[in-house]
Amino acid sequence: MEQGNYSVGLDIGTTKIVAIIGRENEYGKIEILGTGKSKSLGVHRGVVNNITQTISSIQQAVEQAEVNSGLKIGSVVVGIAGQHIRSLQHSDYITRPNSEEVIDEDDLDKLCNQVYKLVMLPGEEIIHVLPQEYKVDGQSEIKEPKGMYGGRLEANFHVVVGQVSSIKNIGRCIKSAGLDLGNITLEPLASAEAVLSQEEKEAGVALIDIGGGTTDLAIFKDGIIRHTSVIPFGGNVITEDIKEGCSIIEKQAELLKIKFGSAWPGENKDNEIVSIPGLRGREPKEITLKNLSKIIHARVVEIVEQVYVEIKNYGHEDQKKKLIAGIVLTGGGSQLKHLKQLVEYITGMDTRIGYPNEHLAGDSDEEVASPLYATAVGLLMNAVESKKRNLIIEEEVVHEDENVLVGQEQMAGSTTISNKERKSIFDKWSEKLKDFLDNAE
Repeated sequence: MEQGNYSVGLDIGTTKIVAIIGRENEYGKIEILGTGKSKSLGVHRGVVNNITQTISSIQQAVEQAEVNSGLKIGSVVVGIAGQHIRSLQHSDYITRPNSEEVIDEDDLDKLCNQVYKLVMLPGEEIIHVLPQEYKVDGQSEIKEPKGMYGGRLEANFHVVVGQVSSIKNIGRCIKSAGLDLGNITLEPLASAEAVLSQEEKEAGVALIDIGGGTTDLAIFKDGIIRHTSVIPFGGNVITEDIKEGCSIIEKQAELLKIKFGSAWPGENKDNEIVSIPGLRGREPKEITLKNLSKIIHARVVEIVEQVYVEIKNYGHEDQKKKLIAGIVLTGGGSQLKHLKQLVEYITGMDTRIGYPNEHLAGDSDEEVASPLYATAVGLLMNAVESKKRNLIIEEEVVHEDENVLVGQEQMAGSTTISNKERKSIFDKWSEKLKDFLDNAE
């Protein structure tokens, strides 16, 4: 298969690193060609804290995916999360020099680029600028202003901000692992792409992605992203607590959580006991399942309540902002028994577990359709999407170049340039970041 035909998503998580290679099939679904997974060492709460270990973990996952698929991985799309991520609302406007011309892509780009100039706190950088709705000459609630007439174009933006150093560290790891950084995207957005349907985004939905180190939240309403946040707790704090509470080692705590754990303490009988082998000739330990689920319950309630505070901050209680589709849980932590019931009990909102099979081709590997892989699949979709966009731009440019040959040098020449410039804001941002990394070497 030729090089240009597939894309790669790389999810650098706190517990695991996943590389997924895939491409779009003729039905517009994602076909998985290979996956690789390694234990993530050197990432804490979604932030890289040991570059050397992270690089070797990335290389392991990538090699496995390459062996698995027989393909070579070049450029990857990476997700970013961590407690340093925050989001804010911002509105901005531009005044167009000629209101007799219709609004086009360039005007929207100009407006978005203006938001990138916002002054952030020291050490922060804007990761995403997501337009929500536009206003043209005071007429509000316009979703797509292209092709309209107007002098003043304004928009509300959802701006996602992160720490420069954390972003640079991720870029550094990718580069040192011998890969190209194709794009960086916010992990909750990637997970949302993979598990939510368009109807849910329209009706209003909160996606909660419970990972190992962080819990990510993305709220959609009327098809538009309204709120994102990263809460610095995940499945690992539950494991930690079991380890401390039962005086056992981490590996055993993790197994206990997965095999016997439940978020609802009421259902275990008092006499249900698990015996755990002691360390090196010590007596085995006996742990009651009731105690185990009490420990898990306490932690999970804490996580869910923090997420619920964020949902309230967005304004869920306001009639117009009501999330009709409720909550979708995904990520490895969502596989905890009875979690769905607990979340419904705490928030009073309808809840389902989200599997990333919405956009996968029918014959995909069962394993990849598990909530564990939601972010990785979302990143892969993002990679496929940006590859498609770039191809369209290149084709446009090629057509323009042919026109130049016909002899319309001045006119077509100028359009060529504008089309080349018409990369998504995100690509521009990635390029800026790449230059930045190159200079930092």
